[in-house]
Amino acid sequence: MHRTDSSPTPPVAPHASERAGVASLKQRPGASVLIIGGGINGVGTFRDLALQGVDVVLVERGDFCEGASGASSHMIHGGIRYLENGEFRLVNESVVERNRLLRIAPHYVKPLQTTIPIFSTFSGILNAPLRFLTHRSGKPQERGAALIKVGLSLYDAFSRKGGSVPRHRFLGRKKALEELPRLRPDLKYTATYFDASVHNPERLTLDVLHDGLAAGTHARAANYVSAVGVTAASPSAEGAGHDGASVRLRDELTGEEFDITADVVVNTTGAWVDQTNGSFGAPTRFMGGTKGSHIVLDAPELLAACAGREIFFEHSDGRIVLIYPMGDRVLVGTTDIDAGEDLTPVCTDEEIQYFFDLIHHVFPTVAVDQGHIVYTFSGVRPLPRHDDTAPGFVSRDYRIERAALPGGRGQTVLSLVGGKWTTFRALSEHLADEVLTLVGQQRTQSTAELAIGGGRGFPATPEGVQAWVKAHVGGSIDAARAEVLLGRYGTRASEVIDFLRQADDSLLQSTKELSVRELLYMAEHEHVGHAIDILIRRTSLAFRGLVTAELVDEVAGHLAGPLGWDAQQTRQEALHAKAVLAERHRVEIDQLVD
Repeated sequence: MHRTDSSPTPPVAPHASERAGVASLKQRPGASVLIIGGGINGVGTFRDLALQGVDVVLVERGDFCEGASGASSHMIHGGIRYLENGEFRLVNESVVERNRLLRIAPHYVKPLQTTIPIFSTFSGILNAPLRFLTHRSGKPQERGAALIKVGLSLYDAFSRKGGSVPRHRFLGRKKALEELPRLRPDLKYTATYFDASVHNPERLTLDVLHDGLAAGTHARAANYVSAVGVTAASPSAEGAGHDGASVRLRDELTGEEFDITADVVVNTTGAWVDQTNGSFGAPTRFMGGTKGSHIVLDAPELLAACAGREIFFEHSDGRIVLIYPMGDRVLVGTTDIDAGEDLTPVCTDEEIQYFFDLIHHVFPTVAVDQGHIVYTFSGVRPLPRHDDTAPGFVSRDYRIERAALPGGRGQTVLSLVGGKWTTFRALSEHLADEVLTLVGQQRTQSTAELAIGGGRGFPATPEGVQAWVKAHVGGSIDAARAEVLLGRYGTRASEVIDFLRQADDSLLQSTKELSVRELLYMAEHEHVGHAIDILIRRTSLAFRGLVTAELVDEVAGHLAGPLGWDAQQTRQEALHAKAVLAERHRVEIDQLVD
C-alpha cells in the first residue's frame, strides 16, 4: 500500500521498541524470495511458499490488507458477469475457488443468497453479442430475463464442479413480490442463485499470514516496511551467501533504512506495481486500475427490505451494482471509474448520490439519506492497462510479468498484474510454482484443501457453534464474549482465550467487544503498528460505525505500553486514527454513538 500526499501522515516513533518482524529482517538480511506487497495475493503467495519450506520474506508498506484487498465488495463469487466478457477460464477457476473457500475458510466465508430483480423479458439480446465481441459498453441497454437465464444456466454448469450450491431459480412478478415486497412493483421476474461473501477480509488475510509464519523461522514478515530502491551488487560480494543487488527497505514507523538481498523479488503491490518497479529503476506501464467505492448504512428499513439477500442488479447506466446485508448493516456498491494517478481515493459526494439512486432504482419506497451512512471506503482495483476498453469490461484475470532486477546478478523480478479476491489461493499457487522453478525447489504441499487458520475444526452448524461457545465459557469469558471471539478469530479463539485467562482482564469502557488483554494479544501477535489498525482491520468496529472518541483514546492508551509509545506518541496515534476516519472514510467521530 503506497501513500500519496492526500493521506493522513502517520506518526513516526523513533524511540518505539523495535518490532520482532523488522529485527528478524535486519539480523538475517538475505532470503531466497522477497515479496513486496501485503494484500491478499502477496500474503497468499507468502503462505504457499512458506509451506514449501522456502526462505521467504514479506514486506508491506502500510498495514496488511490496507489497500484494495480491504476495500473490496466483500464478495467471494464466480463472477457471473465475466461470462459476458468471454472469460470462461476465470469463471471456472472462480467458482471452483469459491466452493473451496467455503470449505477451507468457513469461519469467514459464508454462503450468500443473491437475487436479481428483472424488469424486461428480451431486452439486451441483440446488444449482448456486440458487448461480448467489442468489450465496449456503448449505449446502456437493460439485460432482460432471457439473457440472464442463459447466463445463470451457464453459471450453474460451472458451479456444479466441486460444490453443492443450489441451482438458480426464477420467479414471476407475483411470487417475487411476495418474497421481497419492497421491490419495484413493475418488475417482471426475479432470479435467485448462491455465491459467497467474506465479512472479514482483513482478518482472513491475517489468518493466511499467520499460517505462513507458523510454518517456521524460514518465513518472516513485517508490515509498515516499504521498498524504496535497489543497491547494485558489489563486485567484492560475489560468492558471499545471498550476493547480488539488494532491495533498500525503510521502516515506516521509525524511518530507519536497511537492505535485504533475495534471488527472486515478487512485486504484488497491486495498483502500485508500476511505481514499485520504478523505485527499482525499471519503470513499467502494466497497470490501469479503476476506482471502486462503497458505503455502509445503518438503515433498518433497507436491511429488512433485503430479507437477508444480496440484491445484485444492473443500474440504469448499465453498471452492475449490489446491495446486501452484513450483520445489522447494509453494504452498497460499487463504482468503476478509471483511477488515473489517484491511488488512494475517497468516496465522493457524486458517488454517494449514485448509491442512493441505485437503491431507489429497486426499492423506490425505502427512505435512505446521508444520516444513515456510518462508513465509506474506496480502493483501486489492480487491473491491467486497458486503453479504450470500458472499465466494466477490463479483465479481472491475472498475469505474471518477468524481468531482471536492475544491478543484480541474475536476480528475477516477478510482477503480478491483476487478480481478484476469490481466486487468491489459486493465483498464489500459480505464482508460487513460478518462484519454486526459479529457486530450484519442489512443491511439497498442496494448499487446495488445507484449512486456513481458524477455519480448522470450525463448527459447521448453529448447534456446533453453541457447543463451542459453551465449552469456552468461564472466568471473565461469558457466552456473549466467547461468541464475539469465535466470530473474530475462528477456532484460533481458543488460544486467544487462553491468553486472556493468564492474567486479570476487563472489557474496555467504550465497547463490550474488546478487552484490555485482547489489545495486548493483538499488539504482541498481530503486527499492530497504529491504533487505526485495531479499529479498521483487527476488528470491524469502524466498518459498523461503532467508533467513538472515547474508544479511540482508550485503544491508543492501552497500546502505548506494549508498543513503546510515550505520552506524546499516544496522543498522536489517537489524532491520526481520527484523521484517517474523517479524511479516508468520511467518519466524523463526534457524530457517532456507541
